[in-house]
Amino acid sequence: MTIKRTLTILTLIQAVFAAGITWAIAWADQAYPPPLEQALVNSREVLDADGRLLRAFTTPDSRWRLKVSAADVDPQFIRMLIAYEDQRFYDHRGIDLWALGRAGLQLATHGRIVSGGSTLSMQVARLSEPREGRSFSSKFLQMARAVQIERRLSKAEILDLYLNLAPYGGNLEGVRSASLAYFGKEPRRLSVADAALLVALPQLPERRRPDRFHKNAEAARERVLRRMAVASVIGDGEADRAIIFPVPKKRKALPSLAAHLSEAALRKWPERTAHKTTLRRDVQQALEQVAREASKKLGPKLSVAIVMADVKTGEILGEVGSADYLDATRSGWIDMTRQLRSPGSALKPFVYGLGFEEGIIAQQTIIEDRPADFFGYRPKNFDMTYQGDVTIREALQKSLNVPAVRILDAIGPSRLQVRFRRAGVKLVLPVGEAPGLAIALGGAGITLKDLVQLYAGLANRGRPVKLGDGVHEDPDKIESAPILDSVAAWQIADILSGVKPPVGSVDSGIAYKTGTSYGYRDAWSVGFDGRHVVGVWIGRADNGAIPGLAGYKSAAPILFEAFRRSGVAIVALPTAPAGALRLSERELPASLKRFSHTGSGLISFSAKEPAPQIVYPPEGAEVDLGFAMGDATPLAIKLQGGRPPFRWLANGVAMPDVTRKRVFNWRPDGSGFSTLTVIDATGRAASVRVFLN
Repeated sequence: MTIKRTLTILTLIQAVFAAGITWAIAWADQAYPPPLEQALVNSREVLDADGRLLRAFTTPDSRWRLKVSAADVDPQFIRMLIAYEDQRFYDHRGIDLWALGRAGLQLATHGRIVSGGSTLSMQVARLSEPREGRSFSSKFLQMARAVQIERRLSKAEILDLYLNLAPYGGNLEGVRSASLAYFGKEPRRLSVADAALLVALPQLPERRRPDRFHKNAEAARERVLRRMAVASVIGDGEADRAIIFPVPKKRKALPSLAAHLSEAALRKWPERTAHKTTLRRDVQQALEQVAREASKKLGPKLSVAIVMADVKTGEILGEVGSADYLDATRSGWIDMTRQLRSPGSALKPFVYGLGFEEGIIAQQTIIEDRPADFFGYRPKNFDMTYQGDVTIREALQKSLNVPAVRILDAIGPSRLQVRFRRAGVKLVLPVGEAPGLAIALGGAGITLKDLVQLYAGLANRGRPVKLGDGVHEDPDKIESAPILDSVAAWQIADILSGVKPPVGSVDSGIAYKTGTSYGYRDAWSVGFDGRHVVGVWIGRADNGAIPGLAGYKSAAPILFEAFRRSGVAIVALPTAPAGALRLSERELPASLKRFSHTGSGLISFSAKEPAPQIVYPPEGAEVDLGFAMGDATPLAIKLQGGRPPFRWLANGVAMPDVTRKRVFNWRPDGSGFSTLTVIDATGRAASVRVFLN
C-alpha cells in the first residue's frame, strides 16, 4: 500500500471519527439537556397596583427565590459582579480557559485554591444542577453544562439566571431575595456597600452570612471593595466610604402584607406566579398597622377588619381581613371582611335617603322619638331613652331608632331591599322571614365589603359602584338605576358630614355613620369623602358578645385614624346638585313641617293623649284686664292635653310664636269679644269665646 493511499485512508478515518464525535456531542446535548426548567421555578408573588411587592411565598422546596432580571438591579452591582466573578463573561463560550489555567497554576504553586476558574455560566450550571461535594468529574460536568447553556441562552439570559439562583445563606436565593432580607429594599436601589456585600456572599454563603458570621461578612465585603478599586470599577475614595457603612447583623422579614387577599388569589389562580392587585402598598401597610394597634387597645379575642375603596373606580386600595393573620387568639386567619354580620344602625342612611327621595321628609322636618308599637315590634333606642320631638337631621345624626323605623314603615322594607339590589348587595335575612322593619336597625346579615359597596354608591351621588375583588384591576360595572337620586344622596351626605368626630379625633371633613349590632357583638363605622370610602368592623370571629362595644366609641376612632394614616389626601365632598336645598323650619311647606305618617302597622302610645282643651279662660267667660283704666294686663291662657308644640290663633290670626308650654300669656289689642284657638302637633284644635274689658 502506497504512502499516499495510506494517508487518504487515515484522513477518511479521522473525518469519520470527527463526524462521529460531533454527532455524539450533538446527540448527548439533545438527549441530556441542562435542567433549566427546575431553575426557573420562582416564588409566587402578590404585587400592588404599582408592581411593588406585597407578599411572597416560598418555592415548593421552601426557598425564597424572587424573580429578578438585570434591568431590575442597580447597574453598579452588575459591573462589580462581572468584574469580580467573570471578567471575560461577554467573550467566552461558557469556559474561560485562561482563568482555568491561572487557577490550576495557583493550586499547584500554593497547594490550595487561591482563585476559582468558574465562569458565571459554569456557576449557573452548578446552581441549576446541584451536586454534593466537589470533584473533577463534577467540575467537568459543569463545564459541559456551561457549553450547553451558552448554546441555548443569550448572555443576558444567563446573567438573569445567575441573579435568580445565586445563594445568599439559609433559604435565600437570588439577589432580590437577599436585598430585601438584608437591606429591606429592592435591588435597584443598592448602594456601593450593599452591592459589594451581595457580590461577596455567594462564594461562601453560609460562612459569610451577616446574620451569623458578621466579621466574615465584613471582611469579604472589604475584599470586594478593594479589588473593585484596583480594577477601577469604583474609585479608592468610594471604597473607603463604603467600608465605613455597617454590615447588617439581622435578616429582615420579607414583605407579608394583605395575607387574606393573597391566600385567596393563590387559591383562585394557582397557576400564576405573579398576582397584581389594586391595593396600594403604603395604604395597605398603614391600615394593617392601624388594625393591629387598635386590637391591642380593645382587648383579647377582638379582631378588626378594614376596607378602603375608590368610589369612582371601585378599586380596593386597602383590605385588612383581621388584626393579625397569625394571632390564633383572635382567629386571625378568618377574613372578617367577607363574613355575614348584623350592621346595626349602619343602614339607616339609606332609609332616610328613600324618605328624602319620596319627598316625605326634609332635614328640619319634625319627627317623634317616642315609644311606639308596630304590630308587636317595639324598637328602643341604644341608651333606652327617648328624645321626644326631633328634626330628621338630629334623628339621623343621633342614630335614634324609632324615627328610622317610622320612615321605613312609610316607604316599605321591600323597596329598601330593591335599592340594595341595585347596588349589587343582597341582605341575608333569617330563614323563612320576609323583609321587615327590623332591617332599619340591623335585622339582616351583610359583609363589611358589601356595606362599603353600599356607601361607595352613596358617596358617588347615589350611583352604584361595584367594588373589585382586589386582584382584577377593572371591577365589573353595575348597569343599574341609582341607589338614591343625587339630591337625596347629597342630603344624607350633608347630614352625616355634620356628625361630631369621636373623642380624640380631628374633624377631617368626612361624612360617616356608626352601628352596633344587637347584643354588642359587632361595632361598625363607615365614612367617605369626595373620592374614598372606608369601612371598619370590630368584633369577635366567634360572634361572641363584647360588653361595652359600640360603633361610635369603638369603631369610629379607628375610622378616623385609618383616613389620617392612609396617606390618601382628603377630597372635599361634592357640592349640592341642582334642586338640593337645606331649608329652615320656617321655609318648609306645611306638609313637611312634621312627619305624621302612621303607617298600616303603627300603634303609637302617644295616640292615647287627650285632645287639647283650654281650661282657662272657660268658654263665655268675661275677663277684666283693665282696659277701662288704660293699662291692660296680658291674659294668661292655660291648656291641658294635646301634643306640643302648640300654635295659637286669636280671632283667626296666627300668633307669631309656636310654643311647647301649656301656659301662654297673650296681650290683646283691645276690649270686646275674642275667639282663642289652639292647634296641637297632631292637628287637633280647641277654641273658646270670651269677653275682655
